[in-house]
Amino acid sequence: MGDRETSNHSEVTDFILVGFRVRPELHILLFLLFLLVYAMILLGNIGMMVIIMTDPRLNTPMYIFLGNLSFADLFYSSVIAPKAMINFWSESKSISYAGCVTQLFLFVLFIVTEAFLLAVMAYDRFIAICNPLLYTVQMSTRVCVQLVAGSYFCGCISSVLVTSMTFTLSFCASRAIDHFYCDDRPLQRISCSDLYIHKMVSFFLCSIIILPTIIVITVSYIYIVSTVLKIRSTEGRKKVFSTCSSHLGVVSVLYGAIIFMYVIPDRFPELSKVASLCYTLVTPMLNPLIYSLRNKDVKEALRKMLGKKTIFI
Repeated sequence: MGDRETSNHSEVTDFILVGFRVRPELHILLFLLFLLVYAMILLGNIGMMVIIMTDPRLNTPMYIFLGNLSFADLFYSSVIAPKAMINFWSESKSISYAGCVTQLFLFVLFIVTEAFLLAVMAYDRFIAICNPLLYTVQMSTRVCVQLVAGSYFCGCISSVLVTSMTFTLSFCASRAIDHFYCDDRPLQRISCSDLYIHKMVSFFLCSIIILPTIIVITVSYIYIVSTVLKIRSTEGRKKVFSTCSSHLGVVSVLYGAIIFMYVIPDRFPELSKVASLCYTLVTPMLNPLIYSLRNKDVKEALRKMLGKKTIFI
């Protein structure tokens, strides 16, 4: 039986991404929607990184974290969106075996990195608001670099584990992945291997990634809110609550979709696709808007940069 599974596994050279089960005439509408959202992702996140790198005033831990968040958003959406848009026009909708491995590896790397970066950003705001006098000590350049590097390291380890586990499975049931990109759960559905250990390890990985980051974010914001409520100035309270509510909104969308996709039993493939859209396209599109339009420093840096370009022209 083992030889047969190995043989079947070796015969798989490509997969078919089924995508969304909608009428063919809706493919044009979906393509245009994906194109619009992806264009906004590119413009927003590249713009955010350029602003942060070119303005010396934004060389602080908060904006270093924000720049890396934009980098992660840009890359994991770019791993998925272009291929999904191509498949709206393609009849075969195929993706090579190597392409599928690469897509899963890069997606997990950057989505896990983003989860840890969001927790780091919440911790950074906790120190800045609750312990402002100790901020420069507790969030020094060295600590900042270590936190960013740690986020990428956790993403890399998770990516290696998930990808290696997934592609040691035998795919002899079908080549058709009922999703719009290569992901762990849809690949499990077409495997003929025993999935018990795989599912247990996957659930464990999700738990050690999601739970600690959610706890850090929740505890940080509990302390932030309690500190803000002590501020006498209504203007000051409003400003902090505005920033916090934006961050919490993004976190809720991201984690809600991830929990639905990876923790809740896999019974609704079509709903899983919709949930996936939330963290593959919607969150990367919203992050630059939320952290730029509601941030005075970023808006001033953008005006300064655009002003220089206007004078040069």
